[in-house]
Amino acid sequence: MKFDTLQQGISFYENYARVSGFGTRLYSTKKRKSDGKISLKYCICNKEGFRETPRLQSNCKKKRPITRMGCNARITLKLIND
Repeated sequence: MKFDTLQQGISFYENYARVSGFGTRLYSTKKRKSDGKISLKYCICNKEGFRETPRLQSNCKKKRPITRMGCNARITLKLIND
């Protein structure tokens, strides 16, 4: 699909995720060195990846649930010069 702006692409994926039943987060951005414009933007599922170290400290009052489960849902938005 082609979008006129980056924000339109992000909005599309957020609406798609909401209808499909998952949340999103913005993951990474790459900029062009020549003019500093964003050339790539990754929008991923909020459950993508895994925690690096488990939080198993005995002095924690409230245990947090595991939220990262390795989901692979993502979209890559790329700037195309016409």
